[in-house]
Amino acid sequence: IALAASAPAAAGEVFGKITADGNPVGEGTTVAGKCAAKSYPAVPTDKSGSYHIVLDEAGKCALTVTHKGQSAEVAIVSYDDAVQVDLVLEVKDGKLTARRK
Repeated sequence: IALAASAPAAAGEVFGKITADGNPVGEGTTVAGKCAAKSYPAVPTDKSGSYHIVLDEAGKCALTVTHKGQSAEVAIVSYDDAVQVDLVLEVKDGKLTARRK
């Protein structure tokens, strides 16, 4: 009996590094995704501030970065292929902001 393996759905990988004050954020920061009506669960950064999230669809999306109890959102475009999105976090007027590096 042969078992047929189904091909995985096309997915866009988003990865990168997150810095704050010129240094990697380290562990404990999370990155969640949202594309159209679908939300993707948060993934944690590693000790070097790197993250990797898989979005099941291509197009306009948003990443929500949560760092030290505050969240900031940044608009991105997800593709069928992997895309690198390095982010810089800053606190302006007491509010966390995120921008692409």
